[in-house]
Amino acid sequence: MAILAINAGSSSLKFSLHPVLNGQVLPEILAGSVQGLQPGGTPEFGWKYREEKFNGSLAVPDGNTAFKASLDELRALVPKLEGLPEIQAIAHRVVHGGGVYTSSVLIDDAVLERLVQFNSLAPLHQPHNIEGIRRFREAFPLVPQVACFDTAFHAHMPERNRAFALPRDLSEQQGIRRYGFHGLSYQYIQSVLQERSKRANQRVVMAHLGSGASLCATLNGTSIATTMGFSALDGLMMGSRCGNIDPGVLLYLMEQGWDHARIEALLYKESGLLGVSGISADMRTLRADTSEHAKQAIDQFTHSVVRETGALIATLEGLDVLAFSGGIGENDPSLRAQACQRLAWLGIHIDEERNQNAGGKHPSAIHAQDSKVEVWVIPTDEGRVAARDAAALLRIT
Repeated sequence: MAILAINAGSSSLKFSLHPVLNGQVLPEILAGSVQGLQPGGTPEFGWKYREEKFNGSLAVPDGNTAFKASLDELRALVPKLEGLPEIQAIAHRVVHGGGVYTSSVLIDDAVLERLVQFNSLAPLHQPHNIEGIRRFREAFPLVPQVACFDTAFHAHMPERNRAFALPRDLSEQQGIRRYGFHGLSYQYIQSVLQERSKRANQRVVMAHLGSGASLCATLNGTSIATTMGFSALDGLMMGSRCGNIDPGVLLYLMEQGWDHARIEALLYKESGLLGVSGISADMRTLRADTSEHAKQAIDQFTHSVVRETGALIATLEGLDVLAFSGGIGENDPSLRAQACQRLAWLGIHIDEERNQNAGGKHPSAIHAQDSKVEVWVIPTDEGRVAARDAAALLRIT
């Protein structure tokens, strides 16, 4: 038996197949993605199964959409691969569960209709998550499908960390509060720390750093504070999102005639590393660029990570473990070194050789022997977490 994990985004479809054996959800045996699904993009389909690999362009027939073509390709691929276990369930990553869904849920028409109501809370992600669910329900009508929420991990934060300083009615009647995101990633990082560190239940800050970026503070394995809030805009500077911003800036832009669509594009697509550098939202591109604007963007991103880490350390009243994950967190040793150097006052010391060699598929401890704080690099696996949740919900063993 196996569970297919799906992460449908605005420009990509990622998938992984996880066998279930004796109640345990195992690492993926099939993984792949379709990139370039955005309008005008060039779809590229790639997958890996055991020792087999494939990468190539995806043909989109006339009258078809790139998303449907990618789904058709995936459906055709599954029976071709020898020894592939039967798909018992499909687990979908869904960014926002609002205040309604605080754990994974079996998808039916009523659930799907409710999820649509959260589109405005995560406009870059939620509509595409829902489109993925709809398409897979059509393609696999007899297979149970489960929604796994990024907000669920933060559902039980203390009220002082959830509430904004706004009239109570806005929270109680309209659900305006801090939800937090990247929950599937943080759930996975926590599970790895539980296996590898005796400090996993102490004061932990996890950094999911990628095109979307956030931090999460946990105590006893439970989220007590996070940098993202009502939407996936708040907190850290990101690839093309601004992070923290004075609300007065938005009021000023409205006075200057900016409408909702223009402000939304600014905040989600034109800011962050891209906006500051004027070059790219990709940290790898900026590292290779010697211009002052690229250096400024990197420095500002690093400062954002350090500043917000300090706030979470104050919330925890100390720090025992710092863990890096996400595309930047896993693959940028310079960022990790710079951030840890600026946090050295905590007694953080990293081993430079370990730091340079960290990354890849396996968790790595990069702290020096005399460090008062453990520092880890943990490649995240949101698909496996989603598959675990689906297996538990459906009692698949």
